Amino acid sequence: MSRAGLLRRLGGLLLLASATLLATGCGMFSGMGEKVSDSMASTYDWAFGASGPKPSELVVFKPSATLKVLWQAAAGPAERAMFTPVVVDGGILVANAAGTVTLLSARDGKAVWRTDLKTRLSGGVGSDGRMSAVGSARGEVITLDATGKELWRAQLSSEVLAPPQMADGFVIARSGDNRVFGLDAVSGQRRWFYQRQLPPLAIRSTAGVVVTRGGVFVGFPGGRLVALAVTNGAVGWEAAVSLPRGATELERIADIASSPVADGRAVYAAAFQGRLGAFDLVNGQQLWVRDVSSYAGMGMDTRNLYVTDDKGAVLALDKSAGASVWRQDKLGGRQATAPLAFGRYVVVGDLQGYVHVLSREDGAFVARIATDGSRISMPPIVLDESFIVQTRNGGVYALTLQ
Repeated sequence: MSRAGLLRRLGGLLLLASATLLATGCGMFSGMGEKVSDSMASTYDWAFGASGPKPSELVVFKPSATLKVLWQAAAGPAERAMFTPVVVDGGILVANAAGTVTLLSARDGKAVWRTDLKTRLSGGVGSDGRMSAVGSARGEVITLDATGKELWRAQLSSEVLAPPQMADGFVIARSGDNRVFGLDAVSGQRRWFYQRQLPPLAIRSTAGVVVTRGGVFVGFPGGRLVALAVTNGAVGWEAAVSLPRGATELERIADIASSPVADGRAVYAAAFQGRLGAFDLVNGQQLWVRDVSSYAGMGMDTRNLYVTDDKGAVLALDKSAGASVWRQDKLGGRQATAPLAFGRYVVVGDLQGYVHVLSREDGAFVARIATDGSRISMPPIVLDESFIVQTRNGGVYALTLQ
């Protein structure tokens, strides 16, 4: 594939020169609170300046379900960040780039409380219901209690692009330079960190970590999936989801650029310009693998794994063996989000703020609704019998299907 062709495939991605980033990151690691480099300085910005593939036209179809807005709220603009709402007891936590975290009522979307952290945010929100956490562009993890009161701040090695996760008395956070940190949930003190050698060129992604059954599962540039112990960061196992191929560094990008997903048996991960695979949760043994390239990510239910590939198609795969169930390829170039499995449906958002609902059985279009016209970057999340999307301009929508 030519360089021009590869750049077109990269579309809405941000690339960073990881060798440069690691050099600056290692230099400041001994003085964590003194200075944090701005990794955006070494970033090629394909999402906000370069033109990507032309979005496909919206498919005309006869709706078989009705998609309605229950309520709408404003979180504030995300700007260049990608924020994920999170459902907690009594509401939905949202954040914006200016540094405001808000708890919205699940009933009507009205603000229950709002906290201005007075620092620019780049990632969040994560929560275990008792405390929540966001990440700043200066590399801080900032935690709040259930009332919105700030608890502590911890300095990492670079900006925090993904929502921190909480488990077993730890806050687990991933920095933009692909280090993983285990922080004490009470004090914020760093208990452990994990880093690995990275390829010369990597996708700057919002891929986070999945924490389940005492393990932290995280994908890295170069197509490696690693299982770490929550309590000390020890490596339990490592597996190759995909291997770099090609003559140039661009062609050899094979990064796990989205968060893994897991159930009680397996963890699933997908690499851009690579493969998608299922691995035993306990020992990392490969269960199956498919040639699917993705940077948007995955969702799942009890039967299927749903993934948005790098061309914008939504695929359903049988979880037990990876066999194809269906493929919906009419969203090409629309930069669809990772899918949400929602009852009898599969839901994605796109770069023009549309929410698309597909049939779980065959991938046919079932319903569609427009939001505020700005990009929906992160997948929808479930809220009881409805679901939530957050747009780039800060619109928060609770939607229901009838």
